[in-house]
Amino acid sequence: MEQRLANTWHMSINEKKFIETALLSDLRADGRCPFDYRKLTIKFGRKDGSTEVQLGQTHVMSFVTAQLVQPYRDRPNEGSLNIFTEFSPMADPSFEAGRPGESAIELGRIIDRGLRESRAVDTESLCVLAGKLVWSVRLDLHILDNGGNLLDAANVAALASLMTFRRPVCTLGGEDGQEVVVHPPEVQEPLPLIVHHLPIAVTFGFMTENILVVDPTYYEEAVMKGKLTATINASEDVCAIQKAGEIGVAPSVVMQCLRIAAAKAADMTSKIENAQMRKSACQERYASERNVMKTEEPSCRREVDATTEAKRLMKGPSCWDPFSRGVDSKHLKASLVSCGKLMEKRENEQIVKGKLMDSDSAEILEQRNPIAFATIATDVISNSREIKTLQDAVKPKSKRKKFSASKSSN
Repeated sequence: MEQRLANTWHMSINEKKFIETALLSDLRADGRCPFDYRKLTIKFGRKDGSTEVQLGQTHVMSFVTAQLVQPYRDRPNEGSLNIFTEFSPMADPSFEAGRPGESAIELGRIIDRGLRESRAVDTESLCVLAGKLVWSVRLDLHILDNGGNLLDAANVAALASLMTFRRPVCTLGGEDGQEVVVHPPEVQEPLPLIVHHLPIAVTFGFMTENILVVDPTYYEEAVMKGKLTATINASEDVCAIQKAGEIGVAPSVVMQCLRIAAAKAADMTSKIENAQMRKSACQERYASERNVMKTEEPSCRREVDATTEAKRLMKGPSCWDPFSRGVDSKHLKASLVSCGKLMEKRENEQIVKGKLMDSDSAEILEQRNPIAFATIATDVISNSREIKTLQDAVKPKSKRKKFSASKSSN
């Protein structure tokens, strides 16, 4: 308890007064209008059902999994949808590790209420064998960074994950037709969840009875005296309402919040659907490219393509090299041929020079080109005889001794 209170962040009086004074003038610290949302970014992971949402400085990650379990006794023909939240101390020092706090429990319940009571997800389609096996869908929400308004960001992440999740196909087999066979994705294409509509959560922060803002930030949450969350879909159907805080809200203000939430829900729904369409398009393009690569082309066509590619590579300087545009290809080929002949001649000379020590290399050269071997061998031997070194100019020691002895006798 002492550690949690020590990690709690407290705003100074001057910062609170600055935010309140700015809101009286319809201004916010980050430059937004009172009813504007921060920038929303939706990213999808490699696996189906994995989503990462960033709303301003708020960062939330979610992923969906499913497994076959026994259904509840009162609902033998329906699957289940369970939501779990994890508030990491990395996101906010006030979050405790290990067990969920009040804010984590509240967030999970609000999202669960919006999805369950509105029956956004068709749980009856999750039934495999009535009374024996159904799909249990698990939704995990991880808070990576607390920048304010965690509820709205987590709600968008949950909806995006549910829309992109795919479960394996199950069929009944066996002698009695009661054996469940789960087909892997390689055998049969997985099936998506049936989502009837998208309940969007829109949070309002009340600074006073008459001053309210949409999508409060981390600093504004420290100043506001209450909040109201309205979960509504694009068809303006109210799915759930949650009121928290000590301040009272008039019915006219509640109706105003619902009208604003309906407009925001339509905008959020279009963003989520557009992100899902982009992901689907990328997956289809990737799948088509893989299919094209897997299909085998005829051998004759491969030979023609190989010949064409070889001719293209032998046409001269590369077209992407800016320094080779002015080079004459014929002159370049001639110089390369001359360089090749010169290198071959030097190689043969090295082989002949090593004849006294290595006879195998000489035999190789003689087998390769007998005429060249004889010519080069003659040149090397004659050059070795004609060339004199400094050692040849020095007189032997025996002669020097005789000369010195004769001079001393005289």
